[in-house]
Amino acid sequence: MPDVHDVKFLTVAEVAELMRVSKMTVYRLVHAGDLPAIRFGRSYRVPESAVVEALRRPIADAG
Repeated sequence: MPDVHDVKFLTVAEVAELMRVSKMTVYRLVHAGDLPAIRFGRSYRVPESAVVEALRRPIADAG
């Protein structure tokens, strides 16, 4: 398990930019439990490793 000092946390805006989605989509992923996040006051922070893992997951076939 990585030391907490080694974890880089991203804001919702940074995650949205990396994933090329809207901030609302990031909030939906967080609230659905699909993207782990920590709440700091009124804002959320997402571990960078969780974003990388989410981008590597296969996309569900909608068709």
